[in-house]
Amino acid sequence: MNRFTLTNLPLAGLHRIERKPLADARGAFARLFCAEELGAAGWNKPIAQINHSYTAKRGTVRGMHFQYPPHAEMKLVICLRGEVWDVAVDLRQGSPTFLCWYAERLSADNGAALLIPEGCAHGFQTLTDAVELLYLHTHPYVPQAEGRIHPQETRLAIAWPQEITELSERDAGAAPLPADFAGVAA
Repeated sequence: MNRFTLTNLPLAGLHRIERKPLADARGAFARLFCAEELGAAGWNKPIAQINHSYTAKRGTVRGMHFQYPPHAEMKLVICLRGEVWDVAVDLRQGSPTFLCWYAERLSADNGAALLIPEGCAHGFQTLTDAVELLYLHTHPYVPQAEGRIHPQETRLAIAWPQEITELSERDAGAAPLPADFAGVAA
């Protein structure tokens, strides 16, 4: 029985995942992850790390983050509480959508998740207060492999839906993309 609807999105390997909850008078049950079903969307590695984030204020942006190969990671991002505008940016060398971005609204109510392929940067803006996200990663965090792009990088022109009210010092200090940035190797 399929517990997910997988939708291909404009960036190769990027998918919207919609859970199909089972509900009755007692409440509801929904599967968050199934390696077999998500394999159809390209998830072909074990889960190496699971992270949880809490963001207090609406308008906060976290991102844009990625890891350089060989530590590149696929992410499954699930909103457990509140609502976010979740963004993926294609950084893959030679990709036809190189430096293009795509965003989806994820919320506890809509039950959608974003499956982000290796070679993409990820970030989000909170659309409500008190947001909680769950991230499943195919590779553990490696500080030396971390990459950051400023969320307001002019070459990306991400159209954040709200004024950015909070941004970490690290994200605010991300250097602009070099003019000769050719992307990350696969």
